[in-house]
Amino acid sequence: MPLALYALTVGAFGIGVTEFVIMGLLVEVGGDLGVSLSSAGLLISGYALGVVVGAPILTTLTARLPRKATLLGLMVIFTVGNAACALAPDYATLMAARVLTAFAHGTFFGVGSVVATGLVAPDRRASAIAIMFTGLTVANILGVPAGTWLGQHLGWRATFWAVTIVGLAAIAVIARFIPREDGAPAPTDWRADMRAVARGPVLLALLTTVLGFGGVFAVFTYIAPLLTQLAGFSDAAVSPILLVLGAGLVVGNIIGGRVADRNLPLALLGSLAALAVVLAAMAPALHSQPAMIAIAALLGAAGFATVAPLQIWVLRKAEGAGQSLASSLNIAAFNLGNALGAWAGGLAIDHGLGLGALPWVALAFPVAAILAAGPALLRERQPMAVAAGCD
Repeated sequence: MPLALYALTVGAFGIGVTEFVIMGLLVEVGGDLGVSLSSAGLLISGYALGVVVGAPILTTLTARLPRKATLLGLMVIFTVGNAACALAPDYATLMAARVLTAFAHGTFFGVGSVVATGLVAPDRRASAIAIMFTGLTVANILGVPAGTWLGQHLGWRATFWAVTIVGLAAIAVIARFIPREDGAPAPTDWRADMRAVARGPVLLALLTTVLGFGGVFAVFTYIAPLLTQLAGFSDAAVSPILLVLGAGLVVGNIIGGRVADRNLPLALLGSLAALAVVLAAMAPALHSQPAMIAIAALLGAAGFATVAPLQIWVLRKAEGAGQSLASSLNIAAFNLGNALGAWAGGLAIDHGLGLGALPWVALAFPVAAILAAGPALLRERQPMAVAAGCD
């Protein structure tokens, strides 16, 4: 794999820490700023909605810029946004800074996915995307536990200052290793791009992404209180368990990419079904510490096994016109799922169902994704089976 892919991974790492580390610091942020746990959880939803809004806008505005310049500009926005989070004097300012930071997220992964697939042979595109998204998984296996520990010992603002430094490092490696293009990309017609992504197969792929990740984040958002208040772990145990969850993310992400290169429908249906099984198993495991450690690893693996298959499915459906926009919109769809999952989980808590209901709330999302996408994915498998039989 080209070295440039790993430069994208560094940027993905920084973005992943910013997005996910707040989950381990909900109690600290809420206590410091004087807001409830569910209100602190909305900082995740606010970030996700910032991705949803920012992805199509920035992708359209930067469509005629060289992709390397676009990636560098996005990382500058990301770095400034994290510094603003560290300096935020109150909840409203922190929310605004989170949304600003989120604007860089969707377009970075959208443009980065197109750059990554252009660096490798066609039969390795899903694996190339998986390598870039490994930055997100490494963020969870190293960055989030470290950021949680740092925030618990030095205050949550120290965590955002640390991520600001990561942003500066990402700017440096992208500037050094991402190859320059020969001139700007060919002019695009945003109307044609919108028509391309408005096709039924693309919209179905985007809906599947929303539903799949909604299930992950209905429980992932509240993983710290689930571990401490129901499973009975100490606050100090949260970071090591997040490390276990992060290891699951890495394994699931790699497996999802490799299976998708060989059989995309199987990768999608298999990963969504695995996620549903893990969430169903989580409900009776909530009060068992050994079981919750195992569930944390399986949740990470099943949740992130969906990432590369979903991204490559959208790129295939938007082949030609609209690929960059469709790729960015799929990142927005991931984050819309994040926002919906966090919102649904908070709604269950606020209306008296409690933390114990979260796995059942989460389970509804991947089941809905399988029902929505299953028929189309099975139809895609049929021609492959016929071809295999002819061989």
